Amino acid sequence: MKQLRHFAFAILFFALSVSAFAQTPETKTVENKPAVQASLASQDFKLNSKLMAREMPYRVILPKNYEANKAERFPVIYLLHGLTGHFDNWADRTKLKEYAANYNYIIVTPEGNNGWYSDSASVANDKYESYIVQELVPEIDGKFRTLAMRENRAIAGLSMGGYGSLKFGLKYSEKFFLAGSFSGALGAASFTEKTSGAIGKSIDAIFGGVDSETRNSNDIFKLVREISPEKIKTLPFIYLDCGTEDFLFQNNREFVALLVEKKIPHEFRQLPGRHDWVFWDSQVQEFLRLSDRIMKKRTAIIR
Repeated sequence: MKQLRHFAFAILFFALSVSAFAQTPETKTVENKPAVQASLASQDFKLNSKLMAREMPYRVILPKNYEANKAERFPVIYLLHGLTGHFDNWADRTKLKEYAANYNYIIVTPEGNNGWYSDSASVANDKYESYIVQELVPEIDGKFRTLAMRENRAIAGLSMGGYGSLKFGLKYSEKFFLAGSFSGALGAASFTEKTSGAIGKSIDAIFGGVDSETRNSNDIFKLVREISPEKIKTLPFIYLDCGTEDFLFQNNREFVALLVEKKIPHEFRQLPGRHDWVFWDSQVQEFLRLSDRIMKKRTAIIR
């Protein structure tokens, strides 16, 4: 029965992956809505990465009072894009800058290309995991007035980025207090060309064969199954959502069932929606509210 379910998922994934992942502005747009506040400005930067052996672009959205109060420091949220996307997607294809105007976050959107936020087993300088953890986070903490500690750093993403953000939360729990996934491709490490067509082929190039060490170390289902009770206590809070019409819906439910089994604190929202920017525009608002609520609650406890 389990094999049949996986086979059915593979067929569905192959049929929908190209149209769902390769979104275009013409077919997946967000309706114009009145802004609660004027939108914030964003600025693009480039990091001369030694690990990647090239310049890596990223975009930053600063809080509205960042320039007014030079003594104030701010928490940071990293938002990861999806497959076929780029670092500018979040600001260009949602109302993120308007939503961010209601909060005091520095928001960073890195470039991940189609690298699944992992260190490639076949291309020496495609180290998207190490780049973000070892170079980008220190870059942001050095260049901007951040609260450079775990308690003030969150990460989230859509689809491929949802997988990446939860992986970072599980593997680098000392760096993030909250990890979020919107329509996450959470079973990425199990996708192959044989089961998932072109998408699986791209993953094969990064992770290697079915039983490779790279694939195993990037399998977030495996990471959760093997987690110790002591490690669970150190994990960031995990937030997940997925539309009920999304082809990754069942994959998300299976991951959530594993979180329940391991008693890992999390919140899962399943609601009407597809694998598109309308859904992600809605859910990034929820993530901002959740981040703010958790931070305020922690501040109140400390005081």
